[in-house]
Amino acid sequence: MGLKEKRVLKEFQDEHYENYKKQVNEAAKFDVNMEVDWDSIAIEDSSHLYFECWPKVYFQPLIQALQSITADDMGAEALKENLKGIVIKNTSDCANASRWSQFENGIITLDHKPTTNVDQINDRAKTLQSQLEDGL
Repeated sequence: MGLKEKRVLKEFQDEHYENYKKQVNEAAKFDVNMEVDWDSIAIEDSSHLYFECWPKVYFQPLIQALQSITADDMGAEALKENLKGIVIKNTSDCANASRWSQFENGIITLDHKPTTNVDQINDRAKTLQSQLEDGL
């Protein structure tokens, strides 16, 4: 990761990440442990896309899926009892909304290319929602 990517990454972390983390916690209705593998999502020569793409690829579909799950007390309780954490990364070369997420052993893993198929927000949210509904 070059200096350009490091600067934009730091700006995102300092000025935007906490807001997205807050939105995730509000959607989940409790404080969720969330880990982001920044090195894997900060791909070379794409720093000009981070502010647009990271929210659309990772945070918006996650928040949308969690809001759907916690829309009623039963879902909110099931999520709180079973969700141990969230991991965001880009290690599998995945750009497919139907394969971007997993829910295993209480951990949501979101693994998707950060700048590919960016606008498939609803598709990613539906996939994650379905996995959570099956796993809770």
